[in-house]
Amino acid sequence: MPTRKTDKAPKPAGRAPVKRVAARGEAATTLPESMVTGKASPAKAAVGDKPVFAYIASLPQPQRGIAECIDALAARTLPGLQRSVKWGMSYYGVGDGWCFCCGGFAGHVKVMFVNGVTLAPVPPVTPVAMGKSTRGVELKSVDDIDERQIATWMKQVAAVPGVGVKKRQAR
Repeated sequence: MPTRKTDKAPKPAGRAPVKRVAARGEAATTLPESMVTGKASPAKAAVGDKPVFAYIASLPQPQRGIAECIDALAARTLPGLQRSVKWGMSYYGVGDGWCFCCGGFAGHVKVMFVNGVTLAPVPPVTPVAMGKSTRGVELKSVDDIDERQIATWMKQVAAVPGVGVKKRQAR
């Protein structure tokens, strides 16, 4: 069998973190590479409050402040809230599955609801590579958080099974 020639070029070296230009009166921050490239953070998958709090603490401002507000809103809104870090973002759920996630990116934080197409009103943003039914919002500042609307979506999405639900075997 003839050998196959590959056209793969060597992978370029990773990008260096990008320094964000600070607004007047604000200190400049260095964004993690993942936030610049549009990918989720390299945070390791782990279940529990502690890894989520560590993930949030690793975010630069204003993303950290936004994520802290979303986390606090979830804790106030959903009894029995469970937290986890998955795919480089914080995930939240109740019962047997995950309902929504929150992730920091360059310039904004995404709050994405699993099965968001079933929410009323449907959240406006269709995130890339998150599934056809996922919908959410992009928040650029703490002032963009509509607590009443986001809490309503949290309650709605928590009322239906989330992702990762263990399927029960018929007996």
